[in-house]
Amino acid sequence: MSNEGRSLGKLVIRRYVEADAGATWRVFHAAIHGTASRDYTPEQVRAWAPDTVDEVRWKGRRAAAYTYVACLDGVVVGFSDFTDEGLLDMLFVHPDAGGRGVARALVGRVLREAVAAGHRRLHVHASLTARPAFERFGFVVDAARVVEVRGQRLRNFDMSISLPGADDAGPAGR
Repeated sequence: MSNEGRSLGKLVIRRYVEADAGATWRVFHAAIHGTASRDYTPEQVRAWAPDTVDEVRWKGRRAAAYTYVACLDGVVVGFSDFTDEGLLDMLFVHPDAGGRGVARALVGRVLREAVAAGHRRLHVHASLTARPAFERFGFVVDAARVVEVRGQRLRNFDMSISLPGADDAGPAGR
């Protein structure tokens, strides 16, 4: 995947289908080993995104959430999701597609879909790398935290956003 020019080409945000599992894993792995590696040690990066994946578990996580993929000229370059519990669990963009509005388009879709599903608030566990982007999208830091992943301690942030237009009389989660 090359990053020729800064235009978006034909960016499409659509619902995840099971056939996207491999492509979303590759985006996840590339984003952590590329983009996030500037904020985390090589050991932390390998713990967070090992070179192999439990495909059944990965597919299960994607299917259990409301997952959306970003396709640029037909190629999956990013994905994001939210859960019934109001967690924006994943937001990853391939490094070659970074800085081109892919994350903004994904988050915009996730926020609209979360409102439509009755959520009043979404929260995220944002990495050091993702925190500035989430702040630009309107999320605020609720707490700093350290999590352990495969024996490595990683800093991240609990962040949240109040969703506009959500029915205050509706369910807190969904």
